Amino acid sequence: MEASSICASSFSNCSWVSKSEKTGKKQSGVFFKFSQEDKKCLNSRDIKVAKARTKISYSYNNNSYNAPSVVYPSLESEKYQASVDEPFILKKKSQDVAPYLDGRCIYLVGMMGSGKTTVGKIISEALGYSFFDSDKLIEQAAGGTSVAQIFKQYSESKFRDYESQVLGELSMMRRLVVATGGGAVIRPINWKYMKHGLTVWLDVPLEALARRIAAVGTDSRPLLHDESGDPYTKALLRLSTLSEERGEAYTNADTRVSLEHIAAKLGVRDISNLTPTAIAIEALVQIENFLKCDNNSMVFARNSQFSHAKNY
Repeated sequence: MEASSICASSFSNCSWVSKSEKTGKKQSGVFFKFSQEDKKCLNSRDIKVAKARTKISYSYNNNSYNAPSVVYPSLESEKYQASVDEPFILKKKSQDVAPYLDGRCIYLVGMMGSGKTTVGKIISEALGYSFFDSDKLIEQAAGGTSVAQIFKQYSESKFRDYESQVLGELSMMRRLVVATGGGAVIRPINWKYMKHGLTVWLDVPLEALARRIAAVGTDSRPLLHDESGDPYTKALLRLSTLSEERGEAYTNADTRVSLEHIAAKLGVRDISNLTPTAIAIEALVQIENFLKCDNNSMVFARNSQFSHAKNY
């Protein structure tokens, strides 16, 4: 499989997402057509909070959104009731972010099992962007061969070569949300590609990641195959090692979304009870904060240059 053919073949044959087509534009002006999940439009509706079972109040400002004032169940085994207005809040925040984002791509980074694909799809739908999973692109180009099988038949190094090729192609496009592989951060060239857009680190505690992975099985996680023990122990041991190797690399992201921080704001005791939409909202909040700071820095720099020039 030629690395240079990965994106071309993947964009034209992506059966892993459905029906409707959306066009992504390369900066060079060349268009690719690729599939995307059908958008689910939010129906316009009158929100009558008085009829809700819980009183919910979100407020927006330049820095954050406030947690809903809801009553959470007392039993650890029960899950809190998600806000009935989460889709509305998500759409509102996406509209706030869009002018600052200005079509730039969003790259989600984080450990395996951190929810990059699930959260990425929600963000892409809210923004009207297209979504790609870099691992899925590689599998599609390999004729449906799984990531685990690619590791086995070739090597991790070969897989990383394909991964860099995919990210390089995607970096020339706009209006995408991309879920990257957990190890994409280890190669400096990948950061060069991703910095064409914005990078968001989904930071999830290792114990929570291990529980997620153990619940669905480790067969699709090639880096966990050499560990022994029960699924949870196997996942936790390997994740701890990977965290030591990659932890510093994740901090290169433009912004960080901490699930522990979200849980504290919402009064949720177990982060596994957080909804993907709540995580997506926080990601958009952090993206907006970063872009506003970045924009203010640019304005300050231009004003400083102008002032300096006037003194001459």
